[in-house]
Amino acid sequence: MARAIWKGSIAFGLVNIPVALTSAESRPDIQLHMVDSSNHARIRYERVNADTGEEVPWDRMVKGYEHEDGKFILLSSDDLESVQPELTKTIEISEFVELSEIDPILFDKPYFLEPEKRGKKAYALLREALRKSDKAGISRVVIRTREYLSAMFVRDEVLVLMLLRFPQEVKKISSLELPSSDEKPVKKEMDLALRLIDDMTEKWEPDEIHDEYRESLMAFIEKKISKGDTVSDVKHPDDSEDSDDSENVVDLAAYLEKSVKQAGKKTSTKKKTAKKATKAAAKKTAKKNASKKSAKGKSKRSA
Repeated sequence: MARAIWKGSIAFGLVNIPVALTSAESRPDIQLHMVDSSNHARIRYERVNADTGEEVPWDRMVKGYEHEDGKFILLSSDDLESVQPELTKTIEISEFVELSEIDPILFDKPYFLEPEKRGKKAYALLREALRKSDKAGISRVVIRTREYLSAMFVRDEVLVLMLLRFPQEVKKISSLELPSSDEKPVKKEMDLALRLIDDMTEKWEPDEIHDEYRESLMAFIEKKISKGDTVSDVKHPDDSEDSDDSENVVDLAAYLEKSVKQAGKKTSTKKKTAKKATKAAAKKTAKKNASKKSAKGKSKRSA
């Protein structure tokens, strides 16, 4: 059973739905530590004064805001507590919006909402209402003393509470050097690009995608453990310098044509493989049916 971060309720108009909030993320990261290569001892980091170099004890450490270079406003625990949001465990939906209107770039962290036993009926009502309306409930929620903007929507049979970034947290694109919308692509290039996209389009199967780097790293680590190897320094070749883009002019149409051909070959290979598999399955079924008929004939003759 998933561990609940907190138990509270959803306020949906006059309806109150008791729920438990659990994280929807599972991050099986491989934890690596910094160690001294001479004796493999863990490296300890110290809290030191930048001016004196002396270690600072915990009771002298306070938080500060640097409003000018080298000038700080010190903030005590009481100061920070005075501006913290009111600790509440109620997700009060303030409004509903079209789910499609929420820019995915605002999505930050997902949580699952699980109903308490006495709230299952109301939970199902809200879930199906959100599903049919294709809307999301907007609310503010306090998690671990911090207030977040959130959107509540349906995924399969569960209500998801997605913490949202505030629009001010998303960087503006005005500082980027981007091609203007007036720069229209050549028709041949556009036709080839659309054809390539069409040839490479497949059904989205996220369950078949794995973290290959993590799996490879874990397999490498387990292999070293089984051999009893000790950690050794790994030397990496120097990164090559970036080439000057101005000296490399690419024929976009030719590149797309080549990509289309490669995508076509892959599609053709997949179709041939699928066709062979279908024929093999058909032969196997026919052979199985023939065996059954032969067995039945022998049974009748013996009777």
